[in-house]
Amino acid sequence: MAINDIMDLDTFKLIVRSIAESENLEAMGNRSTQLIVGSLGIKASAIFALNPETEEIETLASFGLSIDYLNKGPIKITKSKGWTSEKEPVVINDIRETDLLQYPEQTKQEGIMAMISIPIIFFGRVIGLLRMYHHETWDISKEDVDTFSVLAEIIGMAMMYSRILNALQSVKDSVNEVHSIWFQPKSR
Repeated sequence: MAINDIMDLDTFKLIVRSIAESENLEAMGNRSTQLIVGSLGIKASAIFALNPETEEIETLASFGLSIDYLNKGPIKITKSKGWTSEKEPVVINDIRETDLLQYPEQTKQEGIMAMISIPIIFFGRVIGLLRMYHHETWDISKEDVDTFSVLAEIIGMAMMYSRILNALQSVKDSVNEVHSIWFQPKSR
């Protein structure tokens, strides 16, 4: 694919609206990855969350990737040279010309020719990845990489917002449970 800007403002707005209007994290991830693939005409997209305990990235949502590829094995941040620990996007224009892949054979078998990993950053910490996969080589423009980086930040905010809402709901449920036990009307 030639260098050109593939993320126009209308596409960006559509994806951001889908994130803002999602009722939960799973719906947001599924809708976002589908819209990215459909609007950009690429092979696949995935959103990963970092599990700091296992130092692995875990699939939050994906579209266009086979179950076999998703289950190829754990993606360890300590082993994956394509990990974005420097908080910078990693662009692999042609997977045949890189040593950054942890699973190069499985990636070739999946029909992936190019990959972009954009860190999902929240308050200066990498909390996940937005990955896009293409079925042909991909000379992506700097402007598109910048746009994808902004999109990843928005996804990061949505991820943290969802976690906060879940925590608040849990606290609310606990308070309601305590209230119902302690403040039940006494029978006479």
